[in-house]
Amino acid sequence: MKSNNKLKIFNDPIYGFITIPNSLIFDLIQHKYFQRLRRITQMGLSYLVYPGAHHTRFHHALGSMHLMQKAINVLRFKEVTISKEEENGLLIAILLHDIGHGPFSHAMEHSLVNDISHEEISLYFMEKLNEEFNGSLTLAISIFKGEYPRRFMCQLISSQLDMDRADYLKRDSFYTGVAEGNINSERLITMLNVVDDQLVVEEKGIYSVEKFLVARRFMYWQVYLHKTGLVAEQLLTRILKRAKELVQEGEKLNCSEPLFFFLNSEINAESFKSNTLDVFAKLDDYDIVAAMKDWQYHDDFVLRNLCEMIINRDLLKIKIRKNPIKTSDLTAHSKALIEKYDISKSQADYFVFSGEITNIAYHNKKQHINILQKSGKLKDIVKASDQLNLKALSKPVTKYYMCYPKKKM
Repeated sequence: MKSNNKLKIFNDPIYGFITIPNSLIFDLIQHKYFQRLRRITQMGLSYLVYPGAHHTRFHHALGSMHLMQKAINVLRFKEVTISKEEENGLLIAILLHDIGHGPFSHAMEHSLVNDISHEEISLYFMEKLNEEFNGSLTLAISIFKGEYPRRFMCQLISSQLDMDRADYLKRDSFYTGVAEGNINSERLITMLNVVDDQLVVEEKGIYSVEKFLVARRFMYWQVYLHKTGLVAEQLLTRILKRAKELVQEGEKLNCSEPLFFFLNSEINAESFKSNTLDVFAKLDDYDIVAAMKDWQYHDDFVLRNLCEMIINRDLLKIKIRKNPIKTSDLTAHSKALIEKYDISKSQADYFVFSGEITNIAYHNKKQHINILQKSGKLKDIVKASDQLNLKALSKPVTKYYMCYPKKKM
């Protein structure tokens, strides 16, 4: 049933009123593929650390579109030509940039599907919507894929300083209450310009860029890679992996049909075609939570304990170190667990494991944030800035972690 009343305003706690610019974008927001984002949390299981972090991908997509509207107005004011079709392409590309995320955002990519990223799934959704909307997303898809000849437009969607980052840093810091991550995205956008088809920041915006990069580094260590959030996401990935193993061994597991489909199939980039896409579109956080609530009473030692840990927020212990984890440390914990519960080594591996995390706030090897100086010259932010730690921000920092059960499991 189509509604004729094309509601034009959303009230956002961060930016205030967000206007929907036209009926095509209204219809895309109304589509069931996009409405599903209301049921996908933006920050996965981070609410186990920051109780306020329950905002969704739906919030973030609208916020990113709002900032894109601002960026287009700023660039047009500075006499950068952007046609009505290009404006629409930019708004649709940023609105749909995260539509391919699975339940709890990233856990899906490492367990239920193989070798297929959320960006690729986003593209499949956009291509399917393009068929439904008679080709009106063609330009947006070209910009999203980075193929559109006007380079700066692709950079507004995906770069070191895109509208995606400009929204999620501000939004995530707001909902977590981590004030250090709060950036002035409006000021940053006001300082944007285009030179030789590249997105640049005017010299007077240099401190805003510094603040943006420092805030990004801080948010990664303090929030996105927080050790409790990290161990929770690892547990969720392992729950789905174990459930898949059990289903493929013929075990009966209670869960929703879409979730059962993914547990019972080997899905990769090749097999992810329209049939799979429609099933994927029915999958969200609720399927996973409902399954975990049921599975915490399952006979399987591994599945039962992993689910209980997340449902009751009684997680594994995690230690983070600067040097790689020694095998002997892992073996000791693994051995103790095997003896205590009379389980196999492969079962113990679900509870005792190690990994690494890397944080790089500014990938200047891949792309640059160029500062437009008053002389007209372009300089990379690291060279243009007098802040010493910006050079450090462009070097990757790796830390190593080890997870193992608390005394009583």
